[in-house]
Amino acid sequence: MGDGLSTTTADDTALTHRQILTILGGLMMAMFLAALDQTIVSTAMRTIADDLGGFSIQAWATTAFLITSTIATPLYGKLSDIYGRKPFILFAIGIFILGSVLCGLAGSVYQLAAFRAVQGIGAGGLFSLAFAIIGDVVPPRERAKYQGYFLAVFGTSSVLGPVLGGFFAGADSILGVTGWRWIFYINVPIALAAFLVVMRVLHIPHRRQDHRIDWPGAVALVICLVPLLTVAEQGREWGWDSGRSLLCYGIGVVGLVLFLVTEWSYKDEALLPLRLFRGRTFSVASTSSFILGIAMFGGLLTLPLYLQIVKGASPTEAGLMLLPLVLGIMSGSIISGQVIARTGKYRKFPIIGSLLMVAALALFSRIGADTPLWQTMLVMALMGLGLGGNMQPVITAAQNAANPREIGVATSTVTFFRSMGGTVGAAVFLSVLFSLLPEKTKAAFTAAQSTPEFQAAARANPAQVQEIARAGTSGSASAFNDTSFVNRLADALAHPFKVGFADSMSVVFMVAAAIMVVGFVVILFLPEVPLRSMSAAQERAKEEAQDARASAAAPAASAGLPGRDLAGSSLPGSGVSSGGNGSNGGGGSAAHAADDVAEPHVGHTPSHAAGAHEADGEAGAHDNVEPRHSR
Repeated sequence: MGDGLSTTTADDTALTHRQILTILGGLMMAMFLAALDQTIVSTAMRTIADDLGGFSIQAWATTAFLITSTIATPLYGKLSDIYGRKPFILFAIGIFILGSVLCGLAGSVYQLAAFRAVQGIGAGGLFSLAFAIIGDVVPPRERAKYQGYFLAVFGTSSVLGPVLGGFFAGADSILGVTGWRWIFYINVPIALAAFLVVMRVLHIPHRRQDHRIDWPGAVALVICLVPLLTVAEQGREWGWDSGRSLLCYGIGVVGLVLFLVTEWSYKDEALLPLRLFRGRTFSVASTSSFILGIAMFGGLLTLPLYLQIVKGASPTEAGLMLLPLVLGIMSGSIISGQVIARTGKYRKFPIIGSLLMVAALALFSRIGADTPLWQTMLVMALMGLGLGGNMQPVITAAQNAANPREIGVATSTVTFFRSMGGTVGAAVFLSVLFSLLPEKTKAAFTAAQSTPEFQAAARANPAQVQEIARAGTSGSASAFNDTSFVNRLADALAHPFKVGFADSMSVVFMVAAAIMVVGFVVILFLPEVPLRSMSAAQERAKEEAQDARASAAAPAASAGLPGRDLAGSSLPGSGVSSGGNGSNGGGGSAAHAADDVAEPHVGHTPSHAAGAHEADGEAGAHDNVEPRHSR
């Protein structure tokens, strides 16, 4: 490459496959904690709320976790870009441990909500920082292959969560401690192991960048998100047009305006630099992730309810029944990762994955109360393949298009939009489901009354008929706050409720399929940018070596001597002669020169003005690479 020093420096940052797998082990344990926590707690929340005497306010425990984890995600991304990943992922794991211990000690639902908020601060960094670290140590072309392991962790936790949650919630006491408290205590040994592994093996060279920290942007983000996330979780109970909901909307909009103004004024030092969205890859990745989050939660929230209410499965059994979905996710992620590593092409996978998601959601909308379980499981596998082929290639595309110094921001932003989409999806789909449920159930009950089977069961169980009259035909969604009575009914009497739920669920899936069609159209605009064959850490090392050569060559250039690098070869381009003093003028040009010569065989060009990716609608050889700001 004619760049002896920078090549050596970049090689020094390269890790062996064994080293990568060791780091990956610690990161997977950290991610497993965050993913498991989402499913294991939801399964046992009813038992926890009953034991703490706060069933009617249990949703605040979920809302508190959601708010802090969502807000923390972009903060981790930006701060880790400035100060390095290791201290922040260790902080995230440590806070998660503290929050878990406190949750296990909670004596009321309000205490639990406060401690879940602490836990959420840690969880917000576990996902985004794990993906960012992989971006640091693994080249984009190889990245999807490793990130597939993360999706396998996510899928495994989806199965284990309900199983473990049901086991602990069902145990009165384990080693003298109330069973449900072990749901939080089990995090501690796993998190400690992850903490030790990361502390010992994660050594990524990092040069601190001197920036202002965008605290006004962080405050504005809190003002924007807290009321919006609160109304997303509580709006169904409050009423979407109630006074409290309208107040939350208003505060959220004010916060959004303040956030946009702040980010514009902070420019490159913003918490979420708005210039990133000028690149097509990043804009498409963020938008499609938001839409995927909405549609994905339509299935992930509704399917367990269907299995438990319609098919009569326990939470533990429902978790095991979701195994085809998990296997589909794992298969899709592994296949896409291996093919991307061999071919360097990623665009087709999210396109195919989105099509599979549309097909799966449409097929789910055709499932009724009497549909054989094996057919439902086949559709689960199809949906899993779609998710596995979609999620990781999109993150890989965003990381590949981002400036190597902004891998954390790029990763956390895509994760942030997916999380926000999931929150919106959960609010929308649960509202649709429970608003339709009374009407659909009443219609099914009316239709069933004329059948001989229902009439015979009604005569044999008059007390159950009275219970049905109080609950299923009341016309109020609140009657379904406790669906356990359905399992106590005779089969013929319970069937109308199952039909009503299945019919309501079909509408939810149809809406999700329509939203996913929009996501498919959006992902068609994703460009195919050649994947770099160097990791972000290697590219940063190259840039820093190039900056050092630019500074060393500047005195020679000012004295009228030819600019030479330390190995005796001319510096590429004309950036140094324009004044390589480390500022936006010279430092930026040197940084661009480093980008140009880093790996020309994977799509870098000698000139950003005539970038290789203009045919794809990109701004240049790097989708979002901008001149470096002052360091």
